[in-house]
Amino acid sequence: MTSTVPTRSRSVERFIALRNSVWGWIPQPLRRHIPPTAVGFAMLNLCTFALDLVLLGIFHTVFHLAYPVATTVAYVIALATAFVVNRRFNFESHGDPGRQSLRYVLVVAVNYLAFILLLNSGLEAWGVHFTIARLAAGLCEAVWMYCAMRWIVFRHGNPAGTRRS
Repeated sequence: MTSTVPTRSRSVERFIALRNSVWGWIPQPLRRHIPPTAVGFAMLNLCTFALDLVLLGIFHTVFHLAYPVATTVAYVIALATAFVVNRRFNFESHGDPGRQSLRYVLVVAVNYLAFILLLNSGLEAWGVHFTIARLAAGLCEAVWMYCAMRWIVFRHGNPAGTRRS
């Protein structure tokens, strides 16, 4: 029985080349401790975080949704986007999407409770501007989410024989 290893699409190949190029800018002593997937995660999640901030601003200031509601709606859209792009482009996962989605929902639930409800909303309630509160929570989220995606969500995502950074 032969194993079929999925081939990369051109868009994935381009992303991997860009990710690895950016990773190459990191000084060699640090590069030993920072995997290319951490750089890819940062690249993709900066984009989805920008999406989160734009949507938060629109929902909160244009549609006048209560801050916790606006935060939640923007957050859900951005996190769903982050899951899809990280799965496909950064971690190149071909594991069971159902199981990965379930693990992702659990990781996100912890993230939501700790950083969105407690830290983000707490800072905003204390008078910190909502954008600054969201940025502070976002820094904490970034560390948690990368670690969780790498070692929990996509831990068995690649078929045997494919290289995983």
